[in-house]
Amino acid sequence: MSRLEQRFADCARDNRAALVTYICAGDPDFDTSLELLKGLPAAGADIIELGMPFSDPTADGPTIQAAALRALQGGQNQQRTLELVRAFRAQDQSTPLVLMGYYNPIHRYGGEAFVRDAAAAGVDALLVVDLPPEHDNELGPMARDYGVQMIRLATPTTDAQRLPKVLDRASGFLYYVSHNGVTGVGAADHTAVAQALDGIRAQSTVPICVGFGVRRAEQAAPLAQVADGVVVGSALIEALQQGGVAAALELTAELAAAMPRQA
Repeated sequence: MSRLEQRFADCARDNRAALVTYICAGDPDFDTSLELLKGLPAAGADIIELGMPFSDPTADGPTIQAAALRALQGGQNQQRTLELVRAFRAQDQSTPLVLMGYYNPIHRYGGEAFVRDAAAAGVDALLVVDLPPEHDNELGPMARDYGVQMIRLATPTTDAQRLPKVLDRASGFLYYVSHNGVTGVGAADHTAVAQALDGIRAQSTVPICVGFGVRRAEQAAPLAQVADGVVVGSALIEALQQGGVAAALELTAELAAAMPRQA
């Protein structure tokens, strides 16, 4: 089993959804992001998405855009992001870690070199927002060769004709965007999400994690009843900005407490 497969199996055994936490590598600086990264599992994070900062994160709202800018201004780059992963893996060999971001920094690094180095550092999966399944050959074959899973995105506008293409070779989990728009803006409608997930599950057994528009435990709880995982990012970044690592970990614990499913 991969780390992701094992984690979803553990959550299913415990009758709860996985809490997926997103933070931006290098925000507000390398040492603080490493401290937060190391503290997330004990606070209740089941899976960690580590954002690769990019100057033009078009799918992200103002909170994550600002985090990426702070990180870049502090000298964060792909090499230092992999340094964070290696430092995390020195103490944690079980928590799945997903690198999430955009293709440009990976392309500049060199696709095969990046996948190779990411796998060696301990990365479990990649979620490249602007690399649709039609361009799987850019990274997919190399990722599979190195044992790195490729996570796909589906949205409310992914129709029945396109869905099979999205699901083809999807691995790790499917990231379902709860509403149209950017991260950190709007709110998820758990009824609409539940209907959409039913349709996806009729065609795939890959776990489904729901993100966008989830900020508080009371928003996460109903999604935890229908999804395999719930993703929270912007709210954690705001907590980090306002109250430091301790505040971000406190929010993580509150969100984790909302993951159990009703009997």
